[in-house]
Amino acid sequence: MLVSLLLALLGLFMWNENRRAGSSLSVHQLTQQVNNANALVVDLREPKEFREGHVVDALNIPYAKLAERMANLDKTRPLVLVDKMGQHSAAAGRTLMQAGFQVSRLNGGMSEWTASNLPVVKGG
Repeated sequence: MLVSLLLALLGLFMWNENRRAGSSLSVHQLTQQVNNANALVVDLREPKEFREGHVVDALNIPYAKLAERMANLDKTRPLVLVDKMGQHSAAAGRTLMQAGFQVSRLNGGMSEWTASNLPVVKGG
């Protein structure tokens, strides 16, 4: 019974943390957000990884520089956060949501995007 309670509490904690970090989107939902809601894709990877391939029209703001570059983002425009596999997008999402941004995260990051054979732009 104690183990069940612990698992339930852990599940609630994870659900709450995900909710505070923004909704999770599939690759197809990301495309819809960009096309229909004028969402801005913010790529949190380092510049070298970004140049190797990124979503069309994505803005590269490395995770480590998010706090200093956040002021350059438009709070009226929805943001979709993308990283390599989803490891930084939750923490970045929490930070941005606390600052008043509307945030979503790409489930699986660029790994999921490229596995779905969706187009990437190489270079700057």
